[in-house]
Amino acid sequence: MESTRQKKVARLIQKEMAEFFQKESRTYFNGAFITVTTVRISPDLGYAKIYLSMFKVPNQQELLGQIELLKKDIRKKFGEKIRHQLRIVPELEFFIDDSLDYLENIDRLLKND
Repeated sequence: MESTRQKKVARLIQKEMAEFFQKESRTYFNGAFITVTTVRISPDLGYAKIYLSMFKVPNQQELLGQIELLKKDIRKKFGEKIRHQLRIVPELEFFIDDSLDYLENIDRLLKND
């Protein structure tokens, strides 16, 4: 169960990361459409799991690899934006959110019956 503080910090991270991917997508990711679907934060606020949904991308794993290579720069820019709101800038870990694919698969299976 997440605390109120965890939920607030997760919303802040989601907002700021979404802004980053919206502004920097053309520069770093060849115009890929990346959305931040969910953020999960540890109880000590030191570690954040960020789930991304990617569109207009031929290979999602390759793009995730590019994001991993830029993780230090992303964290630095993120830290500069939130330095007055959080004492510790959490470690960022990025994952592909495959919940839409899962839902489409279930929908397809149900329609075949």
